[in-house]
Amino acid sequence: MGFDTADGGQHYLPYTRTATSSFTEFLRSQSPGLLPGWLPGEQGIASVSRLREQVPHGTTIVAVTCADGVVIAGDRRATVGNMIAKRDAEKVFKCDEFSAVGIAGTFSLALAMVRIFQVELEHYEKMEGRSLSLSGKANRLGGMVRGNLGMAMQGFAAIPLFVGYDEASGTGRIFSYDGSGGPHEERRYHSIGSGSPFARGSLKKLYTDDLPASEAVLACVQALYDAADDDSATGGPDLGREIFPIVATVTADGFRQLPEAEAADYARRITQERLTSPDGPRAILGQSRDG
Repeated sequence: MGFDTADGGQHYLPYTRTATSSFTEFLRSQSPGLLPGWLPGEQGIASVSRLREQVPHGTTIVAVTCADGVVIAGDRRATVGNMIAKRDAEKVFKCDEFSAVGIAGTFSLALAMVRIFQVELEHYEKMEGRSLSLSGKANRLGGMVRGNLGMAMQGFAAIPLFVGYDEASGTGRIFSYDGSGGPHEERRYHSIGSGSPFARGSLKKLYTDDLPASEAVLACVQALYDAADDDSATGGPDLGREIFPIVATVTADGFRQLPEAEAADYARRITQERLTSPDGPRAILGQSRDG
């Protein structure tokens, strides 16, 4: 970037002399209008409120801890009211090498939040020469959710589900948020979005401690199927259009999004099983998982 301008490049100084390792704080001081949830006053709030029923919303995200780390998965449907706005929305994203996030709520705001959060983590690492701890990352994301509180109170909540592999403890961890921030650490499994009650009910029956990653993936896809079975805003596997859940694992080896063909295999397997058992697998009672 050059500095041979009439004013000697003075307008570049804020960008080269920033003292904060937080990209969000830097953006708030220089260009607050680029932050999700920023409103230019009461007139802006009134204008945004009129759009409440016209913007897409995303559901449903599930996450499960496993022996190797954590699995996160999301359906592909975005809705506007009772209409399907998008059938192949992506709601699960890599944050950095050892963390990922799924989004629900107001889709465009949540997507903007994720993109800024990705830069936030990269900016911190460049400024400090090291990456944030997993708890530190969760707290930074909580601050961004809290910054969207004004929009959330107008009906435009953007809610993430954050997961990661904690290198210090060698375990996968899950963090949830409410509209005022967070984070709240969840144990074993969690789900967000309109289909979350049905997904959590499914996971409650399917989950056992120290699941292999492959079985944790299967449990997540089963839970999304159950959510779609009872929640019209959650999209199930679309075999005709070949649209399947997005599934990712975060382990000691880092972030890995399952290739589309692999996710499709899980979805097709479950769909085939549901032809003979529409309500899905039963919890095993009175005996261990291995019989």
